[in-house]
Amino acid sequence: MVKTYKNPILYADYSDPDAIRVGEDYYMVASSFTYLPGVPLLHSRDLVHWEIINYCVPRLPFDKYDLPSHGSGTWAPSIRYQDGEFRVFIPLPDEGIFVARSKDPYGTFTLNCLCESKGWIDPCPFWDEDGRAYMVFAYARSRCGIKHRLALVEMDPDCTRLLGEPAVIFDGTQLAPTTEGPKMYKKDGWYYILMPSGGVATGWQSALRSRQIQGPYEYKIVMHQGNTAINGPHQGAWVDTPEGTDWFLHFQDVNELGRIVHLQPMCFQEGWPFIGCELNGDGIGEPVAEWGMPVEGAPHYRIVDSDEFEEERPGLQWQWQANSREEFYIRTGKPGSLKLCCLPNPSRENLLWYAPNVLTQIPQSEAWTAEVRLELTGPEGPSEGEMAVLGMTGHRYAFMGLERAEGQTWLRLYEGLVTGKEFEGEAAEGLVSSILWEGNVLWLRMVLEEDKTYRFYFSRDGLLYESADRSFSLSKGTWTGAKLCLWASNRKNLETGGWGEYDFIHIRHKRNS
Repeated sequence: MVKTYKNPILYADYSDPDAIRVGEDYYMVASSFTYLPGVPLLHSRDLVHWEIINYCVPRLPFDKYDLPSHGSGTWAPSIRYQDGEFRVFIPLPDEGIFVARSKDPYGTFTLNCLCESKGWIDPCPFWDEDGRAYMVFAYARSRCGIKHRLALVEMDPDCTRLLGEPAVIFDGTQLAPTTEGPKMYKKDGWYYILMPSGGVATGWQSALRSRQIQGPYEYKIVMHQGNTAINGPHQGAWVDTPEGTDWFLHFQDVNELGRIVHLQPMCFQEGWPFIGCELNGDGIGEPVAEWGMPVEGAPHYRIVDSDEFEEERPGLQWQWQANSREEFYIRTGKPGSLKLCCLPNPSRENLLWYAPNVLTQIPQSEAWTAEVRLELTGPEGPSEGEMAVLGMTGHRYAFMGLERAEGQTWLRLYEGLVTGKEFEGEAAEGLVSSILWEGNVLWLRMVLEEDKTYRFYFSRDGLLYESADRSFSLSKGTWTGAKLCLWASNRKNLETGGWGEYDFIHIRHKRNS
């Protein structure tokens, strides 16, 4: 009996995926914007089951990213293995193109600037058979007013500098408005560029081909939504198996939870890639809901989301909302707890949207329950203004936890709203409810339902829970889906020295319940 997999393979916001095979191992990277460490590196042995093993950008070398910079940061990356080294091309749309590199995918990646630029995005390197190296890239309309062209530029083979000026090799003004995310390959003497077209939510997957790297290129649509429910199937990576079968990883935008990952069978027909399955007679591939496994008998990895904090630090599933600092958490706490420091905001009013020390995690399904036990404390107990919470980020966000105010401890629920969202956005927060709380310990539960609403529940003993006053609608962030978060702060922007101590976070998915 043939074993099958079902799409999506990852119901999680690993946006703009790119992947390669090295031997029998597959490696995938994704964009992460202002969330750091950045550009997660995932590993698989069968293209279906993945684990997080590292990040390619420990921190960004600009002061700007010491605070949240929503809409900036690390955009769509590409990964290649060249000369015994993993090289990840990463665009920062305001600063330039950078290359993260390491010989060990589990080791430390170093970062070098390939070129300074404004609005160059989605770079992909290519090393030709004659030893020359190139980069194909797109442009960001939000930075330079262009969204429909691809350019090619030669670079030195070690990826440290450009060798000349870029030349436009495709203009999609009529054929493919919003042309981005190019990935370059070569097969049977043809240069291929696979690229998404038409926009994130409603677009399609296109392909270019030419006998010459500089073009001219022919154009063809190779996968679209067709009669399926999979909107905007595009932007991803062509990979093969050791047995020689071809596959295509891509995302689907599901709005509130970001861009989830699908896997499609791929083949070549008359010299063109064909992705998915022909379902409606138009000659263009459409996404499959289920297909035979690419590789059987491989380990079934999974992305861990629950955390017992045994290492006294966040696991690989966590990212901060900006570059991390030593003072974000206490590393000498007891094993089995995470102490997040109640910090003031270094630049403006202390709202979650502006706080660099918000610890976030990508949700791994569309319906789940998260539960924490937290204590608001300090050297002499909690101080005025200190708060520790569990919440959900996005352009409309909410969080609940303990706050010290007026000499007493309160259980408080807040809601935030972000407007002007093209770049940083402007946030405002309001208090939804406030209950006088006895003691400084709280069990807190957040439940996300399939209808994309979530509600908080609270308990004094971890056994009997009460419901908060209202539920909230899930909302995406700037270029990302909503994220689960933990946060400790001082709401009055005071330097006090206390912390929120989290003993665990347990996440249960409805599909596994």
